[in-house]
Amino acid sequence: MSSANKITDLSQHFLQPQNATHRLYEALRCFFVEKLPSRQAAARFGYAPRSFRVLVHRFRQDPERPFFVAPARGPQAAPKRNQVHDLIIALRKQNLSIYDISRALDREGLSYSPVAVAQLLRREGFARLPRRGDDERPLTPGPTVADVADVRALDLEARQLRTQFGGLFLFLPFLAQIPFDDILRRSGLPGSKMIPAGCAMRALLGLKLFGSARHSHVMSSVLDEGLALFAGLNVVPKRSFLTEYSCRIDPACYPKVMRRWFDAVTELGVQHGSSFDLDFHTIPFHGNDALVEKHYVSKRSRRQKGLLAFLAQDASTRVFCYANSQLRKDQQNDEILQFVAFWKERTGHYPEEVIFDSKLTTYANLDWLNQHGIHFITLRRRSHNLLRQAANAPTSAWRRIEVDGVSRVYKHPRILDQRITLPDYQGLLRQLIITDLGHEQPTFLLTNQRHRSAAKLIGRYAQRMLIENNIEDGIDFFHMDALSSAVALKVNCDLQLTLMASSLYRMLACHLGHGYENAKSRHIFADFVNASAVIEIGTRDIEVHFQKRAHNPYLVAAGFDQTEQRIPWLHGKRLRLVFG
Repeated sequence: MSSANKITDLSQHFLQPQNATHRLYEALRCFFVEKLPSRQAAARFGYAPRSFRVLVHRFRQDPERPFFVAPARGPQAAPKRNQVHDLIIALRKQNLSIYDISRALDREGLSYSPVAVAQLLRREGFARLPRRGDDERPLTPGPTVADVADVRALDLEARQLRTQFGGLFLFLPFLAQIPFDDILRRSGLPGSKMIPAGCAMRALLGLKLFGSARHSHVMSSVLDEGLALFAGLNVVPKRSFLTEYSCRIDPACYPKVMRRWFDAVTELGVQHGSSFDLDFHTIPFHGNDALVEKHYVSKRSRRQKGLLAFLAQDASTRVFCYANSQLRKDQQNDEILQFVAFWKERTGHYPEEVIFDSKLTTYANLDWLNQHGIHFITLRRRSHNLLRQAANAPTSAWRRIEVDGVSRVYKHPRILDQRITLPDYQGLLRQLIITDLGHEQPTFLLTNQRHRSAAKLIGRYAQRMLIENNIEDGIDFFHMDALSSAVALKVNCDLQLTLMASSLYRMLACHLGHGYENAKSRHIFADFVNASAVIEIGTRDIEVHFQKRAHNPYLVAAGFDQTEQRIPWLHGKRLRLVFG
């Protein structure tokens, strides 16, 4: 081969550079030195014409740009890896996990994460270690393991203990007077010799009553002996048991429990009013189950998958007295009749008045309520025809009234009082069209109470506007919507516990007096229930010593310091409450 051919071959290293920086250098050299047009220089070295013009512009702005940088001098190997590599291999041969190896390196002053250890071992061909038992692991600090829950291991020997759940013992005088275990047994709830049904439900109820924490926090309370004592167990069952237990309960048991619980709290002196607020509440479902229907979620103003729960709340005592979470869309319209039948069966008479919104039932069911002498107040859904009729009504037909007893800005609305007929409803209905209530469009109120003053009807339904807030407070405080917690309780079990907790809070509030009868559960919890205590277990009694608190005088005035109640599930020992 001639020397000319060799030179031609070597020239390809310059004309076809492989390095991006070298390619840019040669392209710019052709343009600036050889005066090659930019389009040809760009085509020779594989640039788009516009991109090359940008590169030329940038070079003109910075002509001192270095194209050839001297290589950096330094070590040719990674000292850290070389220093740690052999040590990691040696530790792995001692059957240590990546976490054990990481901690061992940390003690030597070498920071190496478990992920880095795992990557190095994978490159060296080491497989993952099989799962080891606790006895095979190195002795390192770890969480204290609680005992297995077993009612037979309940220790009621004389001793003293401290609990963060002291406020729960304020409910024991009421709960001990209810045949709780008998109610659950007769209703068919499952139980075992280790954890009877009464103990399991009391453990769940205790967590429900202590509403500041969701059940996901139960694992932080398993070592609290006071909470276990409330349930009648040696320790609180773990979250796996609580989830599994709610799944074992037959759904047919809940209506039986609800009826028997209602009878028990009624015999205990819980008063029931004559007017009831009814509403649906959608508990959001976060999953892909095709059998779950979509329902309207008011606080999100949208429809989404969820479980529809029907709730009836006593308007005077704010007690949830009826609930059903096993509803589907084709059943929701008739649920009001189920509540009326339940109330008739338990009390011997129909409720005097029910208040609900327009989506709760049908006109045919309104007629049924009217035929049975049950007063109702509900809203009528607005339509274009109704709005047009209200707009075309003469000014002389409207009159202004004053609404008393309601804390609101708009106390002087204008009304149009009418008598109308509706499909599937026999006779006349009273319709009140109301404006100046703070809404852009008029409100249409329907009722079968023809002789009650318009001001009282509107005032009563104005309280209805607070109903959803009251129900929402109960739902929020008793944390029914937190279905993503670690303890995935069945909704119907959670709803039954909410009914029980609501009744117990109302009993406590009525016993306290001094305005607490109308206080929300959250307020009562903050003032009284959220309290730590020291418990002294004696041979015949159990004394709960509360620390000094600003609201203790209310408890003393209500006679809680005179408590002498025997607790059946604590071997009949007497409960005494002492306030410092």
